[in-house]
Amino acid sequence: MHPITDRVPVSIIISNYNYARFLPRCIDSALEQSYDNTEVIVVDDASTDDTVGVLASYGSRIRTCLKKTNGGHGAAFNTGFAASRGEVVLFLDADDYLYPNAISEIIDAWEDDAVQVQFRLHMVDEDMQVKDVFPPPELPFDSGDVTPKLLQRGRYQTTVTSGLAFKRSALEVVMPVPETDFRQGADGYLVTVTPLHGKVTSIESCLGAYRIHGANHSVFAEKLGQRARWRMEHDFHRIDALSDQAAEIGLTVPEDVNLHDPVHLEERLASLCMDKSKHPMVSDSRFALGTAGAVASLEMNASLRRRAMLAAWFLSVGVLPGRMAKAILSWKLVASSRPAFLSRLSKTIRHAIG
Repeated sequence: MHPITDRVPVSIIISNYNYARFLPRCIDSALEQSYDNTEVIVVDDASTDDTVGVLASYGSRIRTCLKKTNGGHGAAFNTGFAASRGEVVLFLDADDYLYPNAISEIIDAWEDDAVQVQFRLHMVDEDMQVKDVFPPPELPFDSGDVTPKLLQRGRYQTTVTSGLAFKRSALEVVMPVPETDFRQGADGYLVTVTPLHGKVTSIESCLGAYRIHGANHSVFAEKLGQRARWRMEHDFHRIDALSDQAAEIGLTVPEDVNLHDPVHLEERLASLCMDKSKHPMVSDSRFALGTAGAVASLEMNASLRRRAMLAAWFLSVGVLPGRMAKAILSWKLVASSRPAFLSRLSKTIRHAIG
């Protein structure tokens, strides 16, 4: 018997900043859920576009929280959560949207002791044309008790804001989100610390859409070094938060936990390769990071072929001359930088290693 029933209230908290052009699709998707016991809260983070007019058009169908000053992702999460009442809480980015069956599927899938449910999303463009699935189907979600993975490498296979649902009682333990450290990427904080307090349930089907466009904070195609440094800093903040939360329940996070995480090591290599003068870890070397990345890759939850290819990529970036290392790194991280033949090859490889 599931501990979550159709009588349990659900809150969908939409965080918005200057996304008036996307906001109606997002709000409509929340209002059109087949699960009736759902409230929709929109937190506007001091937008300067037509957001206020869009929100006014919905009247009493939604609750609005209009912030006077821009506080960032974490602050918006905190404001929305404080205004909500749901026993299950979703944080939805304003440029994304849910499918009508999303909440019903989440409730049906909820398992005993679960504090977080995660599901895949269709990646869509600005015109809502489906381009891919996120995370890719060939990367298995990590489910159940993921605390061992968090203690081993500081990360497990999860997803982004709009593909997550949380149990309120668990959020009450870990919130508020530290607003200075998580001005962006507040979902990274929640997925890192919430599973310390219960299990993770995964749904393989796509229950919504993750919109990729030029204004996304995560899109720095032309600034790999900048993106890598931001993600490194975000990881350091996550691990600090993880260490603090773990200590409260008698667990210890190893100091070198990031050096066992292929995702972190990839960004660290990108920072070092693309802009060594601004790389924050002066003791890093490409060889050491490449070697650590290769070892960490072989321990991933993925097919042997995928792990072997990623390990080979790490070693290549670690040992090849600088210009070649930069090219190989760019080809992996920015699809638009790949030669045409390599784009075709990568698609073939992706299907082969799925």
